[in-house]
This record gives sequence, structure tokens and C-alpha cells, in this order.
Amino acid sequence: MKKYRTAAILMIIHGGLMEIGGFLFMISALIFGFSNSTVGQYIEFKLQYFQDNLYMMSVMSLIFGVLRIIGAIGLLKNRMWGLALSVINSVSTIILMMFLLPAGIMDGILAVTALVLILMQYFGDRPATSISDR
Repeated sequence: MKKYRTAAILMIIHGGLMEIGGFLFMISALIFGFSNSTVGQYIEFKLQYFQDNLYMMSVMSLIFGVLRIIGAIGLLKNRMWGLALSVINSVSTIILMMFLLPAGIMDGILAVTALVLILMQYFGDRPATSISDR
């Protein structure tokens, strides 16, 4: 249970700081009148499509952040749906992190760490057996 708790705390930090924090940054950029091109001077993604659609990226960031926090709460409450949602969030983040460089590096570190902790807790010390051993 301790590894689930640690993974859930990592996911709450990840969801809160990186995802929702990025969305709040974009809201403040809109309030203070930054355009997509001027915000792009301070935030840079390697793929031009993401760079051109920073505001839509912030909405997607909010969705990922909320789902990550919901999954972490479910994991803290020892619910199987929380486990499944947390694994789905971590795996999808690992897949998408390469497209969101340089910010994806921190996403990847946090998601991989949480996923490894979840898998270590779920599977425990059971040995891996091959099909021929059955």
C-alpha cells in the first residue's frame, strides 16, 4: 500500500503543478493580452502544430491534470478504477511525452516513476514464469 500512496502523491503533484498550473498560466496570459505568437516566445514545443495551438494545448493539459488527480484519489482510496485510470494516465503520458519536448521530459520522469511504483505494488515479489513452466 505504501507504493500506491507514493505513486498517488506523485500523480497529484504532477497533475497539480504541471498540468493545471500550465492551464492557469495560459488563462493569465489571455487576461494580460498575450497573443499566441508572443506566448510562443516563452514556451516552445518542438512540433510546430503544438506551438501554433498553445491555447488548445492548455485545455488538453487541464483535462489530463484533472484525470490524473481523479485517478490518484481513487488509488489513495484503494479502488480498482483508480488503479486502472492511473495506469492509463501514466502510459498515455509516456507515449505523448516525446511529442511535447522539452516539457515532456518532466512529464515522463513523473509518469514513469508513478507507473513503476504502481506495478511494483500490484505484482509484488511474485516471480515471472514462462508459459513452458505451467
